[in-house]
Amino acid sequence: MTLASAHPLEASPSDDDLVVATAGGDERAFAVFYDRTASRVHGLVRRVLVDPAQSEEVVQEVFLAVWQTASRFDPARGTALSWLLVQARRRAIDRVRSSQASRARDVAAGVRDLDPVRDDVAETAAVRIEHARVSRALGGLSPVQRQALELTYWGGLTQSEAADRAGVPLGTMKTRLRDGLIALRRLVEPAGLAEA
Repeated sequence: MTLASAHPLEASPSDDDLVVATAGGDERAFAVFYDRTASRVHGLVRRVLVDPAQSEEVVQEVFLAVWQTASRFDPARGTALSWLLVQARRRAIDRVRSSQASRARDVAAGVRDLDPVRDDVAETAAVRIEHARVSRALGGLSPVQRQALELTYWGGLTQSEAADRAGVPLGTMKTRLRDGLIALRRLVEPAGLAEA
């Protein structure tokens, strides 16, 4: 059906006739249908989406779908305007859901990529307290144990280098380190843990 043959007696064909003609590929019928209904479709979509740019995109998608699927319109099931507005509302709601899902994914990715909050003040205080405990504990070691630990752990020397610097055999240095670490652990650990 073409626009000219829709209703020869009517000056203006109905929306239903225009969609039926559009299904047959009548571009003029589609243009007239678009001109009649675009403002109503845009108003509906704009109320759902609020964003003007997205509203224009959805209106364009709706009319593209009308052009491509006009053959699915059945005048027996309702008017062309109802069919069009249902399509517009569905597309607008789909766009809202898509935007919400996208935001949710972005938030989830942002939370996943976010570094955990650290309390630098508390961490610095804990390090200072631990440093003070170890320093006090070092005072409870014998001078040779303290020397062995200072040369290897704080001085950065290997056990062989520490033995050479202290002028003792390597086996003696290893024994002093082992005894010093055991004594240091007992002095630093809280009383309940040292017994366990």
